[in-house]
Amino acid sequence: MAGGMFLFSAVDTIAKFLTETLHPLQIVWSRHLGLLLGVVVLLAVRGVGILRTRNLGLQITRGAMAAGSAFLFVFAISFVPLVDAIAVTFVAPFLVTIIGASVLREPVGIRRWTAVALGFIGVLIVTRPGLGVVHPAVLLVLLAALLFALRQILSRVVAKTDPITTTVAYTALAGSAVMTVPLAFVWRWPTTALEVILLIAMAVLAAIAEIFVIKALDEADAVVVAPVHYSILIWATFYGFVVFGQLPDFWTWVGASIIVATGIYTLHREWQKGQSQTDNPCSADPPNI
Repeated sequence: MAGGMFLFSAVDTIAKFLTETLHPLQIVWSRHLGLLLGVVVLLAVRGVGILRTRNLGLQITRGAMAAGSAFLFVFAISFVPLVDAIAVTFVAPFLVTIIGASVLREPVGIRRWTAVALGFIGVLIVTRPGLGVVHPAVLLVLLAALLFALRQILSRVVAKTDPITTTVAYTALAGSAVMTVPLAFVWRWPTTALEVILLIAMAVLAAIAEIFVIKALDEADAVVVAPVHYSILIWATFYGFVVFGQLPDFWTWVGASIIVATGIYTLHREWQKGQSQTDNPCSADPPNI
């Protein structure tokens, strides 16, 4: 998981660098290409049987949301410092809690609602709306986090019947299909060797990072490895300083610390709830996946 976060941070850095010359949609499509090629290889090895699903509409919708979330994030980081944008994306677990409670009717106690409230306070500290400290494009990061949260909710639904390989396959296929249609209107052939190298590197690193994260979740409980996700803030700070000369200010660190602390607590509570439901087979609500 740590390796995956290191690589994802490198991918985000490359994406931000490329936004100076290429359209965000082309960058996201190129990044998604690595995952698509991996799925093509998987189809060749294991056959089209991995595409068999009882949730075709949900799988396609989830893939489209993945593409939309990535596009909004890359578009936003062309204006917003990388570490600020990544810190704001950590609002996603809180959004999952809110959506799970309101849509799926999942029980949420006072402690988790308190964590959600504190998490949003952390986001307000990072963004400081109305003060002109952070570019308004940070709102696109919040929208990207919302799409990511909705994708996580759909993941819970489809995981009841579909294996993870099926979900990954539809993420690649549906996401690529959604982005390929409008791509013709913004495509620009890379004009320098550096652009070509960076586009290829971004696709390859993103694919490897996806494999690392999937393997980590396969080998250990999510509650063990998921908090390592927050290490991406360290790498985003490092890359942001080395490549763009940007460092987060004091209040960004304060807000990010609150978000990370409450996010880890929320993940822990999610795991505890899943464990209690697993131990009680008569529970009305299915365990979180």
